[in-house]
Amino acid sequence: MPPIPSRVPRIVLMLIGLFALSGCTGVQILNTLAPTEAILPTVTRTYNTEHALALDIYQPENAKQAPVIVFFWGGRWEEGDKSLYRFVGAELASKGFVVVIPNYRLYPQVKFPAFLDDSAQAVAWTHAHIAEFGGDADKIVLMGHSAGAYNAAMLALNPAYLHAVGGRRAWIRGMIGLGGPYDFLPLKEPDLQAIFGPPSQYPQTQPIHWADGSNPPMLLIESRADTIVYPKNTRNLYTKIKAHGGPVEKYMVDDLSHQMLIGVVSNVLSSRSEILQHIVHFTREETLSKPTQRVQ
Repeated sequence: MPPIPSRVPRIVLMLIGLFALSGCTGVQILNTLAPTEAILPTVTRTYNTEHALALDIYQPENAKQAPVIVFFWGGRWEEGDKSLYRFVGAELASKGFVVVIPNYRLYPQVKFPAFLDDSAQAVAWTHAHIAEFGGDADKIVLMGHSAGAYNAAMLALNPAYLHAVGGRRAWIRGMIGLGGPYDFLPLKEPDLQAIFGPPSQYPQTQPIHWADGSNPPMLLIESRADTIVYPKNTRNLYTKIKAHGGPVEKYMVDDLSHQMLIGVVSNVLSSRSEILQHIVHFTREETLSKPTQRVQ
């Protein structure tokens, strides 16, 4: 793939400046400028009535047996909401995918592994109902950014979470992680110690602990300039999966911040579209091919 210029078009900078003067945040700007053509209005459904957890569904027009992306957002397992990522859902829907973005419970309301239980339940709901929205339940790819990439990776690497909700890891045709924490021991921050404690279970909280090569195909995307989730997380997980003969790809960029790893999924930043291109290509390839036989 030829190199793509890193400069943001001048018109985009002008638009961002105008929105900033009006008090909009960066996410609000991306959501405001998200695609609207060829996609249907967003649909919201409840997937967990006990905890009032809902998910948003983004559909291309005339979708029929379309590949499905379940996107988990990040926020250190402490903050965030599905509504902040309309730009992700709309952009990927405009590329022909049915996109599901669930909420999940956060700390201090819950600790590990409750947010993984919620994530697994959202995938199970998607598998059972996505045909109603033009998606193919046999073509589900998980995707996440930051803490959301952790959630997606844990479901892809440890079959216990989907088994607990009556599912199978074989449902997952692929997993895409952007700036994900996969190998982040020792835990030094008090909030993370509380979220993942007690210390006796710390090793089992790490995605790398479960990497044995039996995973569905994975695409791990990281930036060498990420100072929030260090690139060694991606490097270490990639290396261990490779050592076990598992299917995994790694794509590294040099100059994007942790936040911009997900921001560049927006069409607003089309001058950095190589990450979006990798996501689209990986999802299409993995949902066209036969499922990996090793995945159970």
